[in-house]
Amino acid sequence: MVPKPPVRALTLGVAGPHPLDLPTVRTAASALHHAASGFGEAGYEVQTLRLSTRPVLADLGRQSPSSVIQYAARLQGFLEEAGLGFCSLGPLAPRAGAESPEIMADLIVGNQAIDCSVVVATLAGGLDVPAAAAAARTMVRLAAETDEGFGNFNFAAIACINAGTPFFPAAYHAGPANLTLALQGAGIVAEALAGGAELADVPGRVKEKLVEHAQPVVELAQRQAAEIGVVFAGIDLSPAPDGPDSIAAALEQAGHGPVGSPGTLSLAAALTEGLKSTGLPTCGYCGLMLPVMEDTVLARRWEEGWLGLDQLLAYSAVCGTGLDTVPLPGDSSAAELTRLICDVATLAVRLRKPLSARLLPVPGKTAGQRTQFSSPYIVNTLIKSLAPGPLPPRRRPEPAVG
Repeated sequence: MVPKPPVRALTLGVAGPHPLDLPTVRTAASALHHAASGFGEAGYEVQTLRLSTRPVLADLGRQSPSSVIQYAARLQGFLEEAGLGFCSLGPLAPRAGAESPEIMADLIVGNQAIDCSVVVATLAGGLDVPAAAAAARTMVRLAAETDEGFGNFNFAAIACINAGTPFFPAAYHAGPANLTLALQGAGIVAEALAGGAELADVPGRVKEKLVEHAQPVVELAQRQAAEIGVVFAGIDLSPAPDGPDSIAAALEQAGHGPVGSPGTLSLAAALTEGLKSTGLPTCGYCGLMLPVMEDTVLARRWEEGWLGLDQLLAYSAVCGTGLDTVPLPGDSSAAELTRLICDVATLAVRLRKPLSARLLPVPGKTAGQRTQFSSPYIVNTLIKSLAPGPLPPRRRPEPAVG
């Protein structure tokens, strides 16, 4: 019997405005713990409980930057007291005049439970280059001012992403309180593609297995949302990996070669077609996720030379999240990061799809060195340069399993 997929995130969208007080956080935490208990009784492992809020500057934008930063520190304490490790303060945008976008980094530095983002493109407004530049400067600061530069794990530049995704750091909330969720779904794709799959068969096989595994989860989530008195707002079917529970290994089960070889883009498109055809109530990205440093096999293919930034950008045109947990040299300039963020945002606008960039410049490290993150959420791998240059030879791919 195939085990039930883990629930990567139960995310509660908090309807109330900032500033949130301790009773509000405690009430939200109690609701999440109640919902998680229901999942646990049904045999599902719930990995993380998360709060998603209204964009903080939508409520506190008239306050001084120092008071907003002090509020973030207080909220960190409330979250710790309530037993919650994840809270997204929503997308921030550079503010006019003397008000500095530096506040984006200041909200994260010292506050490990706080996530936030900056909107770099919308369907209505197109690409926002100043916002992309502000996001890049934030990434440079977080690399320099947080342990191992890991603050960038809690920050992203987001493009064309609506409220309601359960995945961080892109999450933010609008409207009445709601519950969303995401699965650690790489194993579902592995089950769908086990034994090999012709390209034409991939969408149907992925759809079948997703409905089989996710339909009971959706029904359970609907019941739990009703019990805690909120709306159920959908499931993000993006098949998230977790280290050895690898989406890259799942894709390679189809028998089309290592991820990064010719045919990967068409396979990614076929899988995404299956994700979007389930008929289930969905939210968020609902596309193939390829987070380089959250997936053992993906990190290996990156190091072996099968994957690079250009390929990941190309795959983003037909699949999921954009550039996620990509290791970069610590001396990457804000100008270089801005251009890369603009590439992701331009794809999102032109293709009318949600994408984001979560980039990890590694302080003190240069291209050709390996990362040395201590986080259990990260798979260490090779750092590659942003600058063009001769391509290194690809190493023979190591087996994805065994």
